[in-house]
Amino acid sequence: MNGSDRILSRIKSDCDESVMAIEARAREERGKIIAEAQHQADKNAAEIAEKARQKRARLEASAQSRAQLEKRNALLKRRRNEIDKTVAGLEEYLLGLDDCEYFEALYRLASQLRGKSGVVLLNQKDLGRRPDNFEKRLAAAGLDATVGAEPVDISGGFILKSGDIEENMEFSAIISSRRDEIEDLINKELFAQ
Repeated sequence: MNGSDRILSRIKSDCDESVMAIEARAREERGKIIAEAQHQADKNAAEIAEKARQKRARLEASAQSRAQLEKRNALLKRRRNEIDKTVAGLEEYLLGLDDCEYFEALYRLASQLRGKSGVVLLNQKDLGRRPDNFEKRLAAAGLDATVGAEPVDISGGFILKSGDIEENMEFSAIISSRRDEIEDLINKELFAQ
C-alpha cells in the first residue's frame, strides 16, 4: 500500500468512525426523543382519561339528580291530585250525609260559635228537612239563634247573621279556610312513611 492509499484508508477509517459516532449519538437522541414523546403521550392520555372520568361522573350525578327531581315531582303531583280528590270528596261526603248525621254536623259547627247570637240562614233543601227541635239543639250547642225564613244560596252548612256581621259556616268555606290543616291531616294519613 502506498502512502496515498494509507492516507485514503486512514481518512475512510476516520470517516467511518465519525459516521458511527454520529449514528450512535443520533440513535441515543432518537431514543430520548421517543422516550420523551412516549412519556408526554402517556401523560396526555392520563389527563384525557381523568377529564373523561370526571365528566362522566358529573353527567351521572346530573342524570341521577334529574331523575330524583322528576321522581319527586311526579310523587308530589300524585299527592296533590290525591289531596284534591280527597278535599273535593269531603264536601260531597258532608252533603251526602243522611238527615240525622247532617244536622249533627251542623250542631258541631254551631258549638264553634258558642256564645254568639243571630239568625241562622240555611239553603232551600235544609230549610225543608230541618228537625222540629233544630233551634233547641242550636241553643244546646251554645248558639242563641233563630232560623231565617228565606233560603240562602249555599251548598250546605249555614251562615250566622248578627246584624251586619256574618259567620260563614258553609262547608265549602270551612274546607277552603282550613285546607292547609286538611292537607296536613291527609298527608299524615295517606302518605305516612
